[in-house]
Amino acid sequence: MPTVYARQSTRPAFAAAAVALAAAATLLTGTSAEAAPPAPVSAATARTYLGELTVKAEGSSDGYSRDKFPHWKTQSGACNTREVVLKRDGTNVQQDASCAATSGTWKSPYDGGTWTAASDVDIDHVVPLSEAWKSGASGWTTAQREGFANDLAQPQLIAVTDNVNQAKGDQDPAEWLPPTTSYHCFYARMWVDVKHHYKLSVNTEEKSALSSLLNRC
Repeated sequence: MPTVYARQSTRPAFAAAAVALAAAATLLTGTSAEAAPPAPVSAATARTYLGELTVKAEGSSDGYSRDKFPHWKTQSGACNTREVVLKRDGTNVQQDASCAATSGTWKSPYDGGTWTAASDVDIDHVVPLSEAWKSGASGWTTAQREGFANDLAQPQLIAVTDNVNQAKGDQDPAEWLPPTTSYHCFYARMWVDVKHHYKLSVNTEEKSALSSLLNRC
């Protein structure tokens, strides 16, 4: 049986436990059906996609701001993107009239930790906003960046332990990988799928790391 954690708002910097792959089919009622982000392309397709990505040195972060990627936008009724992902990736998630998650369980694929408070859960952008900016999004319109930051159709948003997400920051797979090694293949597939969909570039070290990961799938 997986360990379930609950904690107060004070979080040790070294804590690692995350959140996702669990459940909810409808928006406002709890359910035990498993749910997860959209499945990425297969490893074989990801290897093909990786070969199609432009390889170039990472761009500058000059001008970058999270405010240039507006999030979390309203998706339906009172529910914004964060609350939709919390519902989708959790088990037996209950929401109040404002769509805030009041209870539920979230299991992180990044590190296997399980949490029962939504405040312990971050919604990770698989390809971080800053990484996207430096690999092509700096030239997008604000509307395009908003779409990227709130994309529920691609494997780009996933509920994970807050401290794990903070440890990742804006690092690419050459610099950071989820603590759970068995998730590395899936993570690489998600990363490449998103970068290919948005025609974002990769740098040499990033491509090498991704190629190695995909070859081990």
